[in-house]
Amino acid sequence: MTRELSRWDPFKELASLRDEIEKVFDSFFGRTPHLIEREGYWVPAIDIEETENEYIVKAELPGMKKEDIKISLTEDSLTISGERKMEKEEKGKTYHRVEISYGKFQRTISFPSEVKPEHAKATYKDGILTITIPKSEKAKPKEIEIEVK
Repeated sequence: MTRELSRWDPFKELASLRDEIEKVFDSFFGRTPHLIEREGYWVPAIDIEETENEYIVKAELPGMKKEDIKISLTEDSLTISGERKMEKEEKGKTYHRVEISYGKFQRTISFPSEVKPEHAKATYKDGILTITIPKSEKAKPKEIEIEVK
């Protein structure tokens, strides 16, 4: 019976430890790494800002083409979806590291108050998709006059 000896690789151990630590941080900060790990899916980072009159959603989508991004909006939610396609592999190339995420993605955001989807605007510049969605009149705070007697 022959046994193959394997050498201990400390760098492999460190990489595994780093992956575990990243999973802990991702779960603590509410990121969804389980979607990233599924083959062919990834999750873009987003920022959501609320002002008195609107919501501003920014999605990080570097390297995407406008036609590969789809926006769907209702009175209470926004869905951003699409697909980032990987460049064709060429013979003779060797990749030492592939960290850019490719494949399909989808993010759905629920708003705490009603919005006006028909008045939303979207722009895409320098890899950042910005969607501005006005709040419905019902959602805006109302000021009332105080009567002094």
